[in-house]
Amino acid sequence: MGNITRGPFPWLVLAFMLSAATSSPATGLCIGALLGLTVGNPARAYTSRAGKYLLQGSVVLLGFGLQIGVVLKVGSESLGITAVSIGCTLALGWALGKALKVDRDLSTLLSGGTAICGGSAIAAIAPAIGASGADTAVAMAVVFLLNGVALVIFPPIGHFFGLTQDQFGLWAALAIHDTSSVVGAGAAYGMAALALATTVKLTRALWIVPVSFAAARLHRRNSKARIQWFLVGFLAAALIRTLLPQADPAWTTLASVGKRLMTATLFLVGAGLTLEDLRKAGGRPLICALSLWMLVASISLGLIKSGLVDLSI
Repeated sequence: MGNITRGPFPWLVLAFMLSAATSSPATGLCIGALLGLTVGNPARAYTSRAGKYLLQGSVVLLGFGLQIGVVLKVGSESLGITAVSIGCTLALGWALGKALKVDRDLSTLLSGGTAICGGSAIAAIAPAIGASGADTAVAMAVVFLLNGVALVIFPPIGHFFGLTQDQFGLWAALAIHDTSSVVGAGAAYGMAALALATTVKLTRALWIVPVSFAAARLHRRNSKARIQWFLVGFLAAALIRTLLPQADPAWTTLASVGKRLMTATLFLVGAGLTLEDLRKAGGRPLICALSLWMLVASISLGLIKSGLVDLSI
C-alpha cells in the first residue's frame, strides 16, 4: 500500500475504478477516509482539488437528466423554503455559538456551512469575514465529518420514516451540508429523490453570495464572495436536454456518468481526511455544529413528514 502515497495519480486511478465498480457514494467515502486515515495522503492538496472539480463536473452532468422547466419550477418553488431554512439556521447557529462560547468567526463559518452548502459556503464566507486559516480548517474538518455521517445515515432514516422520493430529496437538500453528500444520499435513495435533492440543493447554494456579503457587512469586511459557475453549467445542461429531445439517450447516458462519478468524488473527499483534522474538530466547535445540524435535520424532517413543507418534481 505504500505506493499509493506517491503522488496523486494512484488516488485518481482508484477513484475512477471505484466509480466503475459501484454507484454507491457512501462506499467511495468510506474507502477514501479509511485509506486517508491509515495510509496517509501526501498528495492531499492535489486530490482535494481534483475532488472539487470532479464534483462540479458531476453536478453539470446531472443537469442532463432534467428538463429546464422542471429545474426552474422546483427552483422557484423552493426559493422561499430555502430562504426561511437558511435564515433560521443562521439564527440558531448564532445562538448556539454564543451559548457555547465559540469564537465569532468560527461560529459564523459553521453556521454558514450548515445553512448553505458546507465547504463551498465556508470557502466563500471565510475571506469575506477575514477568518483565520485555523478557523477555516476547523470549520472544514467539522463539516466534513458531519457530511460523512449524513451520507451514511440519511437513506436508512428516510426508509424508517417511510419518506417518499420527493420527501427524502427535499429533506436531504435542506438538512445535509455539502452538495456532494446531498447528491450522494439522493442517488442512494432513488432517481426521483436525486433529481429533487440536486435542484433544491443548488437553489440553496445560490444564497452563498448574498449571505457572504451580509456576513462581510456584519464583520465590517470587504466581501470576496464568488459566483459558483458550475450552477450555470447545471442549468445549461438541463436547457440543452430540453432543446434537443431527439438526443435523449445521449443525455441520459451523461446523467448516469455524472451519478457514477459521485463515487469517485466522495472517495477523493474521504482521502483528504487526516488524524489532524479529527483533532481540530474536537471540543466546543464540534458540539456546536453537531447540535445545530441535529436541530435542522429534526425540525425539517418533522415539517416534511407532517406535510407542512411540501415540494415535488
